[in-house]
Amino acid sequence: MREIIDAAFSEAHIPPSTDREGAKISVLGRKIWCRSSSAVKRDIWVPQGKSLAYQDGQQVPQPDHLIDIDELLITLKGVSSEEELYQLMAVWKGRLSLRLMVLVLNREKDWQRALALHDWMIEKGGYRPSVFAYNIVLRNILRARRWNLGEGLVNEMQERHVLPDKFTYSTLISNFTRAGKFEHALKWLRQMEQEGIAADLITYSTLIELARKVKDYSKAISLFSKLNSVNLYADLILYNTMIDVFGNAKRFQEAKDLLREMREQNITPDTVSYNTLLNVYVENQNFLDALSVFYEMKSVECTADLTTCNIMIDVYGKLDMIKEAERLFWSMRKTGILPNVVTYNNILKMYRDAELLGEAIHLFRLMQKNNIEQNAVTYNTMIEIHGQTLNYEKATKLIQGMQERGIEPNAITYSTLISIYGRAGKYEKAARMFQKLRSSGAQIDEILYQCMLVIYERAGLVGHANRLLLELKQANDVSRERAIGILAKAGKVEEASWLFSKAFDAGKVKYISTFECMVGLFARNKKYSNAIEVHEKLRQVGLFPSSETVLTLLGAYGKLQLFQKAEAFYNEMQEGGCILPDEVHFQMLNVYAATGNLQTVMPLFEKLEMDKNINKKELSLTLAGIYERLNRLDDASHIIKRIDARKKL
Repeated sequence: MREIIDAAFSEAHIPPSTDREGAKISVLGRKIWCRSSSAVKRDIWVPQGKSLAYQDGQQVPQPDHLIDIDELLITLKGVSSEEELYQLMAVWKGRLSLRLMVLVLNREKDWQRALALHDWMIEKGGYRPSVFAYNIVLRNILRARRWNLGEGLVNEMQERHVLPDKFTYSTLISNFTRAGKFEHALKWLRQMEQEGIAADLITYSTLIELARKVKDYSKAISLFSKLNSVNLYADLILYNTMIDVFGNAKRFQEAKDLLREMREQNITPDTVSYNTLLNVYVENQNFLDALSVFYEMKSVECTADLTTCNIMIDVYGKLDMIKEAERLFWSMRKTGILPNVVTYNNILKMYRDAELLGEAIHLFRLMQKNNIEQNAVTYNTMIEIHGQTLNYEKATKLIQGMQERGIEPNAITYSTLISIYGRAGKYEKAARMFQKLRSSGAQIDEILYQCMLVIYERAGLVGHANRLLLELKQANDVSRERAIGILAKAGKVEEASWLFSKAFDAGKVKYISTFECMVGLFARNKKYSNAIEVHEKLRQVGLFPSSETVLTLLGAYGKLQLFQKAEAFYNEMQEGGCILPDEVHFQMLNVYAATGNLQTVMPLFEKLEMDKNINKKELSLTLAGIYERLNRLDDASHIIKRIDARKKL
């Protein structure tokens, strides 16, 4: 046991010193360090004006209220060696009750001194080992992040027949959790349970929150599911955490089901509950589901806040619901919610995507006139908006404007402007700006390199393009297809599209991932016809899309109201032997529902209901969602009740 503790102390890596600012003391073979002050006189170790209590020639504990704890603590701070510590405490031996010694330990915040004092209590002071004293020392050691020493101290407790209690394990779990040591924290939870000590809700909540932070969603869900078996019930904060956990685990329906479960437990979902669920849907581009949640939020009269409004303005923009977004934006102040820079940026992005140049310029001028906060995102969006009309002069002036306001342009700013120069045919301006950036020492990312590469090739500057490509290859292995992927992920539609077309015509697009990243890029930017064209090229070379791309393409057919083509594509994928996940079948149901005719929905629903491999709960929930969107709320409610009845069975 001592070897473990000795090794832990040796990890402190404190340099040896012989002066009084770093005097070494040895406590039970452990090398620890205490800060010393000026030399301590022996006459202050004994409280002045107080006599010692004796009985039959032996010192006996004095009443606790007669002991000056503050004086003792001040004296302890002056010790600089093991000998001095032991001499000091020898005077107090037999005079302090265990309760008072534990109090002294509790007020001693220095982990090294507390550990030394605790060792004296057991080895020299004649005190019996106490779980309370061990817990205090353990707390100080773990706060100092001495992990091995802390675990060694628990082993020492057990060797001395001191059973760790609930506080011991809670201290271990909470400190390891705060340090991000999830597996260590779980180990102590398991040991706690093996000892028959029940963990409380705070312990479980702490572990679940850490699992969420380290993105170990399966463990978070596993811990949450254990609550009922240990007779614990989640509170509002834990439910909100679990909504985020289920959402990040892509288990969206279970995330939404928690709202109903909360009400069953007499916990009213609050604004954070709904915001968390909204954010989950938006991050996964489930905008219709987000809209449904917002309607529910309003129906139960749950108060929206700034976060709610910012999320919903983004959702409305993605669903082309411009009027609804504007209505929400202009009503915010009336409800006491002040829009912030994120709010304005979301409105500007919506105008950009809808190509509403006039509205965007008007709002931007309003922001400047009223001195509303602006940031790099604001200016980058406005530069993109002017780029839609290839107005490179106004886009250039915006960079000057942002610098005058103390806002530094970033890589996105420059790549956007260079892209505008390229599309406007101003290749010389693009090249000049690129060279200026390089000579200034500014950091140039791969996206900016790729944009410039496309511009050089468009301008016929083959030499420049080859030199730039050589630079890229020296730093990274950048093929044509990887370049397309980089541009697509950066949202550079024009550049990625041009490069993809050129590479495809030259027969240099070989990987399915390249086709699929272009399908995703076009779908995200509402260029659904282009997404379908890429799919047709993919089929020309004899490749089949992945299930995720099938999902995207079905959505594209639905957006273009090409319902028959969507059905033909769905059937082709099935007949081609593709194993389609449930989500693809559910998407086809939603495409049928978009026609407004349930007669096309029900045959597929009944067919899927007969398929033993289909998740029946998710299938029923999909149909319930369709009923809800078609305003057949009674039918939707009936399906939900049927699901609940199955759960009880």
